[in-house]
Amino acid sequence: MPGELDRYNMKRLVGLTANIQGTDLGKVAEQVTQAIKNAGEVPKGITVDVRGQITPFNEIFRGLVFGLMIAVIVISLLLTAYFQSLRLAIVSVSTVPAVLAGVAAALFFTGSTLNLQSFMGAIMAVGVATANAILLVTFAERSRVGGMPAKQAGIEGARTRVRPILMTSCAMIAGMLPLALGMGEGGDQTAPLGRAVIGGLAAATITTLLILPAIFAMVMGWADNKSASLDPFDPYSRCYVPDQAATPEVQHAQA
Repeated sequence: MPGELDRYNMKRLVGLTANIQGTDLGKVAEQVTQAIKNAGEVPKGITVDVRGQITPFNEIFRGLVFGLMIAVIVISLLLTAYFQSLRLAIVSVSTVPAVLAGVAAALFFTGSTLNLQSFMGAIMAVGVATANAILLVTFAERSRVGGMPAKQAGIEGARTRVRPILMTSCAMIAGMLPLALGMGEGGDQTAPLGRAVIGGLAAATITTLLILPAIFAMVMGWADNKSASLDPFDPYSRCYVPDQAATPEVQHAQA
């Protein structure tokens, strides 16, 4: 006879526990899921429930992935409103895949796992990389609207903004180096955050300075120089009326 009967919500329970020393929770979750599938069909009246830290682990990762997607979408919408051009918004967020690739490479070569800390580092790297891309695209578009060809405008944007972009990226990378080295008590737990930021920013900086001008030239090569604004007081708008600001009706309305 069993020496102890366990129940959960009045249901008979047989618990199986294991030690995950030497591996990470993600790999263990995959192995447990595969073991349940290999066991075959569950007999009638019996249910299998995976408990412990695996359930909140999966919920956190789903939330982080959803949050990253929402952040990229919101940034794209804000940039579309700011630039008044969907093309420029797409060009500005085109460095996000490079950031994710850099994060994956940094975690792989350092033997780190994709966890909560490294995911937060990836989100931080996406924010800084997008800011650098916006800086380059803004100056490149200013040159293109001024009459310069799109290819030359992209090169000009990279040439004039290379120092601010390098200063921002290098300062962020230098600040994350002590964290990435995992020095001090408990440093191994937060080291993936610094490694993710360094890998993502390194890849994004190279992409921004070398590849983003080419993307700008391809996307904006056939774009019109006219602004999409409908404001009659905007000098760059196609609806701009030069003499409208001097009419008595406008002066009276402004008064």
